[in-house]
Order: sequence, then structure tokens, then C-alpha cells
Amino acid sequence: MLKQVIEVMDLMDSSYVSGQVVKDYLLAKKDVQVFVDRVRGEEGSTDFVKILIPGTNGKVQGGNSPTLGVIGRLGGLGARPEQIGYVSDGDGAAAAIALAAKLVEMQVKGDFLEGDVLICTHICPDAPTQPHDPVPFMGSPVDILTMNQYEVVPEMDAILSIDTTKGNRVINHKGIAISPTVKEGYILRISEDLIDILQTVSGQPAVTFALSTQDITPYGNDLHHLNSILQPAVATKAPVVGVAITTQTAVPGCATGASHEVDVALAARFALETAKQFGRQKCSFYNEGEFAHLQELYGSMNHLQTLSGVNESS
Repeated sequence: MLKQVIEVMDLMDSSYVSGQVVKDYLLAKKDVQVFVDRVRGEEGSTDFVKILIPGTNGKVQGGNSPTLGVIGRLGGLGARPEQIGYVSDGDGAAAAIALAAKLVEMQVKGDFLEGDVLICTHICPDAPTQPHDPVPFMGSPVDILTMNQYEVVPEMDAILSIDTTKGNRVINHKGIAISPTVKEGYILRISEDLIDILQTVSGQPAVTFALSTQDITPYGNDLHHLNSILQPAVATKAPVVGVAITTQTAVPGCATGASHEVDVALAARFALETAKQFGRQKCSFYNEGEFAHLQELYGSMNHLQTLSGVNESS
């Protein structure tokens, strides 16, 4: 996977990178379904990229294997002209596109997954920045609602949201860490299957990170959020797990020279191995019976997926 990461990060370290450039890169490897939509916001534009990698028993082929969604979450690949070059915040997109490249190359070599994989991210070399404590956040030309509209696809039966998560003082680990599963306003226990996969691909004890309730609510409600890693969870009923690319110190998302290719590759490899097992129905993001019992006992929590809470969902 490191080969694909190096190729992708070199491709993205450019003021001229676009969704079409990424599409051409993937199509040069194999004829694959890549969709690009340019969307303009108040502070510029970005290219949303959706890549469909069909499986042998996936829904595209009329099969019944579940579809894994992988979202590369970020504000932008660069903060030009304020910053020169590729910024740390771009690592989520790099991991997602490297995963797509690896899956395409696997198919060329005769290795096919059983389930479909849908990979979504966006490509923006000149995103704005915004104040945040303890270090500045990367902004984006479009808002979170627009991101979710293009990146959270109904066909996704479960979602891995890969995001640089370095601008905090609560995850003091260099590498990657996974979150508890979030589903319909509930923060569920961490998936044992995903812990097994993480320990296998990293060769180390699994590192996880905590979430607060406000982290899984939508942006725009004037509450502090760890970052946007769990924002896909506000737009779907599917279970969502955050895959955080992390550091031991607080590093701004708008920092250049702060990306670590091996850590990006680790996130992409974790997503790949999860996709293999999920498509075989050998990896569960949550216990369905336990979730149903939670709802029986305490009711719906999907008002936490809305901006104004109970009043909006009632």
C-alpha cells in the first residue's frame, strides 16, 4: 500500500490537482467507475470524487454481499496561498484514493473482493483555514451538509471515515486510532472485529479514541467538536467508525511537511482489510440485537443527528 500512497501524495502535492487528475490516475490503471462533481461554495470550489469498486457478489452484480463505504474526510489538500504545498489535512483523501488505487491494481492481478466498495472524498488544493483550539482547523469551500450530500451514499451499509485527527491533546499516539461505532445518535461500543483487524495490520495493541455526544452532532450548532471525522454519521442510518490518522503532539491541519506516508498507508491497509472481511460478512460494526434492545429501553436518539434536536425531529 505504501507504493500507492506515495503515488497519490505526489499527485496531490500540486496547486493544479483536481478531481479529473485523480480520475485519470485511476483510469490509467484499469477501466473503473469514477464520478467527479465540481461544487462551488462561498469560498471557492472543490471536486467531489466517488469511486465504485464492484465485488464478485456485490449489489452491482445482483449479489447480496454488503457494501462498505470509505470516506476520505478533509477540508482541503492545500491552503494556498496562505500555505505552500500539501497540508496534513489532506491525509484522509490520500488514504481513500490510495485504497482505490490498490483495489484497482488487485483486480488487474486477479484478486476481487466479494462486496462492493464505495470510496468518496473531495479534491481542493486551496481551501481556507479557520480558528480552532488548540490549533487552527482547515476550512473548506463547501459546508459539511454539502460534503455529506456527496460523500454519504445510501448504498453504503457501513462507513469508515478516515480523517487527519492531529489537532487535539486527547489522542497522544502516532499512527492511527479507531472510534466507537456511531449509529443513529448512539455511541456504541467499539467493534471487536475492527479491533482484531487493527491489531493485525498494525502489529500493535489497538489504539482507540473517545467521543463525546457533541462530537456526533452536526456542525453549526455552536458546540465544540473534536473534528469532522464523525460528521458522516449525522447523514445516515448506517454504522460509522472514525479512522483517525494521529500524532503524539497537536499538529494543525493546515501545517505542511507534517504528513507521514507510513501512517497514511496504515489507515488505507486497515480499510482494505476491513473491506475484505465486511464483504464476506465476517466483520460486524455493531451488535444488531444489542442495538435493538438499546432502542427498546431508551428510544430513538436520531434527534442528535439534527441541528435543533428534539424539536426538529418531532
